[in-house]
Amino acid sequence: MRVELYVQDCYYESSQSEALCSGEKDAHITVETWKDWFECWLEILQPSISPASGYEVGLRLTDNSEILTLNQQYRHQNKPTDVLSFAALEVDTPQLAEIDAQEPLYLGDIVISVETAQQQAQQQEHPLPTELAWLAAHGLLHLLGWDHPDEESLSQMLKQQVMLLKAVGIDTDFEEQ
Repeated sequence: MRVELYVQDCYYESSQSEALCSGEKDAHITVETWKDWFECWLEILQPSISPASGYEVGLRLTDNSEILTLNQQYRHQNKPTDVLSFAALEVDTPQLAEIDAQEPLYLGDIVISVETAQQQAQQQEHPLPTELAWLAAHGLLHLLGWDHPDEESLSQMLKQQVMLLKAVGIDTDFEEQ
């Protein structure tokens, strides 16, 4: 299985000098690390998703201003949020016969506000990379059809996130956010 991950790190590209000045230089996650994480996660989750020889995901790291605009436009919420997922398979999941075995299955895009993630990491008292991984795993689960309209489904989704983070070597001592 191959995973094509397209990372747009708009936040660090535009504020690299600010991040370095605030002592956050170790918070930057490399594209290679992101790819390794998503490959591991999709390998784990593959039995429950549409079979394909590969998968494609977009990941955009941004700021509160951009995620506020997206949240207003798509969710009609006039506030920034931590993560948004734009699933490509929500409406029509392709049938096995329709999937081109040579092309990766496009799952959708995940947008994370690094600013909100920084605030949440401080509140949860864990490193920013842990929070970013948590949000990326949450976003990926949404791309794959997971949702949390009630406490039971939220609990199941959070357990899945903890399992995904542990699989890439990130220990979490939190069950909910």
